[in-house]
Amino acid sequence: MQNPTKEEIAHILREAKVIAVVGLSDKPDRTSYRVSQIMQQAGYKIIPVNPNANEILGEKAVKRLTDIKEHVDIVNVFRRSEFLPDIAREFDQIDADVFWAQLGIVNQEAFDFLTEKGCSTVMDYCIKVAYQEMDY
Repeated sequence: MQNPTKEEIAHILREAKVIAVVGLSDKPDRTSYRVSQIMQQAGYKIIPVNPNANEILGEKAVKRLTDIKEHVDIVNVFRRSEFLPDIAREFDQIDADVFWAQLGIVNQEAFDFLTEKGCSTVMDYCIKVAYQEMDY
């Protein structure tokens, strides 16, 4: 598994405007909430993907990726590694550019599937850290 270079990741983050967050918790003490809040404050539109919530961070939540009706630049995943293959298949059904699995989340099956489809894929890397490391 090979992530894009730091330069490619910086380009992805500079171009992106909409981030769908799979597994975004509505609990402010959770990492997914804090990271997404920081990205929202940085100017990204956040679309919460959580079947158990109606609204998170002031945004209407959707139950699954396929419920999103607009273009998504990045799908940021905060689910355990074993869920990545199913999420990758759902990602393949929507209009999204980049599949991004957070720090500690890796799945070779999902990576291979996405790579074969020609999808830009990042795994085991925190989007907030990547954003903070960017050279503007």
